[in-house]
Amino acid sequence: MKPHILVIDDEQAICASLSFALEDDYRITTTTDPAKGLRIIEDNGIDIALLDLSLGGSNGLDVLQEIKQKTPSVTVIMMTAYASIETSIEAIKKGAYYYIEKPINMEELHLLMMRAAEFKQMSFQLETLHEELEQRRGYENFLGKSKAMQVVFSMIERIKSIDSSVLITGESGTGKELVARSIHNTGKRKGGPLETVNCAAIPETLLESELFGYEKGAFTGATQRKEGRWAAANGGTLFLDEISEMPLALQVKLLRALQEREITPLGSNIKIPLDVRIVSAANKNLEQMVMEGTFREDLYFRLNVIPLSIPPLRERKEDLPLLIDHFLQKYSKEMNRERKSFSSTARGLLLDYSYPGNVRELGNIIEYSVALSQDDVMTDVDLPPNVQQQKPAFSASITKDEGSLQIPIGIPMKEIEKKVIAATLNHCGRHKRKTALTLQISERSLRDKIKLYQL
Repeated sequence: MKPHILVIDDEQAICASLSFALEDDYRITTTTDPAKGLRIIEDNGIDIALLDLSLGGSNGLDVLQEIKQKTPSVTVIMMTAYASIETSIEAIKKGAYYYIEKPINMEELHLLMMRAAEFKQMSFQLETLHEELEQRRGYENFLGKSKAMQVVFSMIERIKSIDSSVLITGESGTGKELVARSIHNTGKRKGGPLETVNCAAIPETLLESELFGYEKGAFTGATQRKEGRWAAANGGTLFLDEISEMPLALQVKLLRALQEREITPLGSNIKIPLDVRIVSAANKNLEQMVMEGTFREDLYFRLNVIPLSIPPLRERKEDLPLLIDHFLQKYSKEMNRERKSFSSTARGLLLDYSYPGNVRELGNIIEYSVALSQDDVMTDVDLPPNVQQQKPAFSASITKDEGSLQIPIGIPMKEIEKKVIAATLNHCGRHKRKTALTLQISERSLRDKIKLYQL
């Protein structure tokens, strides 16, 4: 599509001549009214504006400033019959791409327009790249290509720029804090602070003052005023980790602060209104705690406006290769080691391990191996003892001709099918027709299974 050009000049003859000269290469809109020009820019997706410096009763520099304030993506070229160094410098300072003198040399204008169009395209590409980099930076070490994780990423995208409370649930080590950081760092509040309060790590007697702050003399030892984490998060996000550990008495005060969107520091009667988004996390079943009377039902519903569940690592094992490589690169770099790798045996043990501690445990295992191994290729002996010695409690042996495969009892049928197909593929030297004949299925069915299981 041709770039859309707007000409703003108080002389109709100049508007007409520029329209005639440029219409072969650009979509042209013209106006003699600066106010109408501003409306056209806002409503029509203008790429480049040719703006006269002198517009009868209006100053072109003022119009330029208003354009750049409202739609900074528009590239503006100033036109002037009275060019001077001072006005040119001022125009560039206020955001003009360049200026051209009247009477306009059409060859010079065409060249300038080509450069302006290229500049705009480059600016767009840089802006897109910047957004992609910000997105990746926002997700930090939160990785995964499994369907379960794609659901989580999609949810983050949908909720990142709204202010509703989010409750993140999942087992310890699944990355709940990383999810909270991703929501903050990729959303509209990323320019504001992110404050984290671990409700289990702070003694019950100190948690209230840590959260809401206190005035001087509020209690013994309060020798000066202290701002709480809630106030420190103003304009940003407050992440309440392990919210299930918050005592009942403090839950009442938290509920009031959520309802009223204001806090009262200890020792004060003054309520402070704050603009804070609340994201909380729990590794316990809050619904069960509500039934047991250890967590307030009204607070639960206030926190659980948008629930977000993080799957355990054992339910997304297709993410293991990506995570293993990530942690290998991370810890090799941190410890100034040559890029290390795992032998096929060691990698097999890592892929088969159940990871009760989830992603956090995987990171610890690889950090252990990189720190203690002496060779570039790490074998099974470089893994922690519990990973080396893992054995299935029960297993069934499946035998086919001279090949055999151990299948742990109790694993899902899909996992069994995946293991059988992978083992048969390797046994047949990755020959698909031979593999299909061995498994007694069609080649088309085999191709579908290979794609499904990413083999």
